Amino acid sequence: MTALLAAQAAPPPKPLPVNPGAGEVAPNFSVAVNLVTTDVIVRNAKGEFVPDLTKKDFTVLEDGIKQDISSLVLVHGGRTYNLVAPAPPPQQEGIILPQTRPAADVAGRIFILFVDDLHLDFQNTGRIRELFKKIEKDLIHPGDEFAIVSTGPSSIAVQLTYDRQELDDAIKKITGDGLKPDDIINGPESDQGPDEVRYRASVAFSTAYDLLKSISKIQNRRKAIIYVSDGYDFNPFEGSRHGSSNTFDSRFDAATYDPSTDGQAFQGQVFADSDLARELGALTRAANRANATFYTIDPRGLPGFADLEQNVDPTEWADYIRKSQDSLRVLADLTGGIAVVNQNDFDKALKRIDAETSDYYVLGYYSKNPDPRKKVRSIDVKVDRPGVEVWSRKTYYLPSPPVPVSAAKGPGR
Repeated sequence: MTALLAAQAAPPPKPLPVNPGAGEVAPNFSVAVNLVTTDVIVRNAKGEFVPDLTKKDFTVLEDGIKQDISSLVLVHGGRTYNLVAPAPPPQQEGIILPQTRPAADVAGRIFILFVDDLHLDFQNTGRIRELFKKIEKDLIHPGDEFAIVSTGPSSIAVQLTYDRQELDDAIKKITGDGLKPDDIINGPESDQGPDEVRYRASVAFSTAYDLLKSISKIQNRRKAIIYVSDGYDFNPFEGSRHGSSNTFDSRFDAATYDPSTDGQAFQGQVFADSDLARELGALTRAANRANATFYTIDPRGLPGFADLEQNVDPTEWADYIRKSQDSLRVLADLTGGIAVVNQNDFDKALKRIDAETSDYYVLGYYSKNPDPRKKVRSIDVKVDRPGVEVWSRKTYYLPSPPVPVSAAKGPGR
């Protein structure tokens, strides 16, 4: 997956030529001045996109310091309007700066269809394929690029393309391969809980990381990841796994908690929840670095009871559904997307995703913070218009400086 979407990355800019005079030595270092960009969605009180904003309507603060807006692109109805062309980066004495290139006006959108078949119920395979057919019909329009990737045995890895036939072929291959409750309850486990549960989550998150690393190279286009999964719970069905009638909810009552009977189980649940929160936090930070948004969809819709052949306590089943759906909510909420969970109306949800990915601004600025040690920067975008709601990413991570050519070649080369 490391090569996925690599063709979308722009070639690195060439440094300006340096002509040192007699006796002078050309410096062998460079400092990049990067254009920081972020998607901004502005809606009025009726939830309608506001398309008539100009540069003077926006205020951008980085770590509380006001920034000068250098570029502003409006994407409205899928069409791109370059409102403010990017200005050259600020000149700094003694530094070799890359050449400035105008941002490309690129029509269409980018969708990454993420099929987490390791966490999709086999019995829902038909329903899942129908969902992706709806996505193809109602969400992906002519001019949109898309890629589709699976985490498990469906073995799907379609790089960015406009060819809808590739999507049709991929949909036919989608097959759920999620664990059944009996598989989890009777499977091997370590001190961290069910081994297979942790392994599958690790594979899914690693696949998502590879995608984010690839699409981080794409600029000035909104990147939406349609993340289809049943979600995650690192410690499901704990009472049944340990042969106990007790079930444990993370929303426990301290007044009735009995450590002599529930202590070990509750502690295990807390550790599992903390581990999952840490994994989800790392994944959403990677998405924010790539300026990408997760739109998570639980294809189970309104989940009912567990299958009769699955010997699962109803309370444990309800807790499992809640936690797995909460994990999908976290991925969406922390990246500015929406979580389509606990509902059967996928048509309405897809229309909303279509609107959010068709209408937005891309705002750019050159950071005034010269301190390269400040790796994590906060972003706050404000709009001088009463009664509007503004969404934009809240942080970005300073990219690592390029390795000097002399250092890359090594001594004596």
